[in-house]
Amino acid sequence: MSFLKKSPWVLHYAATSCNGCDIELLACLTPLYDVERFGIVNTGNPKHADIFLVTGSVNEESRKVVENLYAQMPDPKVVVAIGACALSGGIFRDAYNVYGGIDQVLPVDVYVPGCAARPEAIIDGVVRALAILEERARERKTQRKLVTS
Repeated sequence: MSFLKKSPWVLHYAATSCNGCDIELLACLTPLYDVERFGIVNTGNPKHADIFLVTGSVNEESRKVVENLYAQMPDPKVVVAIGACALSGGIFRDAYNVYGGIDQVLPVDVYVPGCAARPEAIIDGVVRALAILEERARERKTQRKLVTS
């Protein structure tokens, strides 16, 4: 993570879901899995977040919140869809008020399948997101050098 100047911070938003993936995501923070060993810091403020973790399907109400949170995050940023509901709408996909997965609203960089997604899969998704975040940070640094040259 040579291009990242700080530990990556994650923001979690639970859209409309059964909360199974949310529980598994919280398990990643326990000493058993300890996602903080990768330098990950959990935050509630989108202005400090680098990685946006979304669980659950998207409906009209959650769409506004998700778009607002994403817009407040500074660049570079990465979106991780966690669980079947975030990927495709899951068992709620045929409901009258569900758009589908989070990729119907935001550009998703990493998909973590499962119902509920296992903590190991979530951690793998976050590690993949870290690689994407580092690549985007490297690209930004290169672009800045070209502009200032």
